[in-house]
Amino acid sequence: MDLDKVIAGCKKDDRKAQESLYKHYAPLFLAMIRRYVKDEMEAEDVLVEAFVKIYGNLNQYSGNGSFEGWMKRIVVNEALMYLRKNQRYKHWEELDNVQVAEPATIIPMLEARQILQLLDFLPDGYRTVFNLYVIEGYKHREIAELLGISINTSKSQLILAKQRMKQLIENKLYLVTPLNSSN
Repeated sequence: MDLDKVIAGCKKDDRKAQESLYKHYAPLFLAMIRRYVKDEMEAEDVLVEAFVKIYGNLNQYSGNGSFEGWMKRIVVNEALMYLRKNQRYKHWEELDNVQVAEPATIIPMLEARQILQLLDFLPDGYRTVFNLYVIEGYKHREIAELLGISINTSKSQLILAKQRMKQLIENKLYLVTPLNSSN
């Protein structure tokens, strides 16, 4: 795939170029969205909305930096907007309310699919902050701005996510289907 030609075609509303871009990036972006959105069908809807925004905003891509990175930001923002719209992370805990005996760590020997399984067991707020910080590489200040929460809340959600994941690993609970899974 010649990315420059595909981008130029997409800017001209060429359906074949749009299809090529979609087919190339949809699996990657759907996997990203699934880290935020548990339900497969809802994640697919978010993916479609993200591509509509990508196609509609292509003229804003200046050509500087990674095109994939530019698209990823749109995809992540679309997943966050979905969560906000559906009030999926209403419950946030401030660091002051959290008892932290020691920093929780995630066993580095886990496979990627096992980490994804673990994410399905986390409450939406924990999962969202964990994804943004650990996987997407956002800083707590950026997460706070994106989600409209305090920096301390972002930090506490990350700590709580790691603690919950550690408990799941220790008890091997991630090997069963989550109770609130719709799959």
